Parts: sequence; C-alpha cells; structure tokens
Amino acid sequence: MLTFDDCVALCDLTEEEIAAIAEHEHLPMIVAAELGNYLIHGPDGALRVKRIILDDVTAANRAGDVRHALTLKLVLRHFVERHPECKKRRPAPRRVVSETVRQFLETTQPAA
Repeated sequence: MLTFDDCVALCDLTEEEIAAIAEHEHLPMIVAAELGNYLIHGPDGALRVKRIILDDVTAANRAGDVRHALTLKLVLRHFVERHPECKKRRPAPRRVVSETVRQFLETTQPAA
C-alpha cells in the first residue's frame, strides 16, 4: 500500500504545493497529490499549478491573512525555480484550470 509520502515522492510536487492544490480545490491531501500529478504531467501543467498557487495567494490576501499569503508566495517562488518553464510566462487561464480539474474529478469518481 502506498503512503502519502510515497504519493508525494511520485508526483513531482512538494507537500506545500500539494497543500496549495488541496486548499484551492477543497480536497483531501491525498486526492490533491493525485490531481497535482495529473496536472503537472499534462500540457502546460506547470502553468496550471502556478495559476492555482496564485489564486490561493489572492484568496489569502482578500481574507487579510498576510502570513498565509507570504507563505504561499514562497511556495510559488520555489515552484517556479523548480519549473523553469513558468518563468516569465503567464499562468494558465482560470477557466482552463477549472475545466481540467473538472475533467479529472469526473474520471476519478468511483462507480456507484
């Protein structure tokens, strides 16, 4: 059986980046790790994850949670350093990220 740490090691994202995805999509961390793996290995995946982290920064600023916003900015900086394809490129549009997440969640829903 895979542990959460195994999933983190397999998905090319840090635990903090996975936490940002979990926060953005209101998912458990293990599901966010799977989603993150799906996103990062898809077309323009790094730009989609970048959009998610940026959205989380915006939400934290709007909520007045300056400390969390700064933490997320550090997560974003580390992410962009590890994914140079993000440097000097705009993040994916929100609608593209939303559509990709919706498609992922639809395909991973257990059969009733």
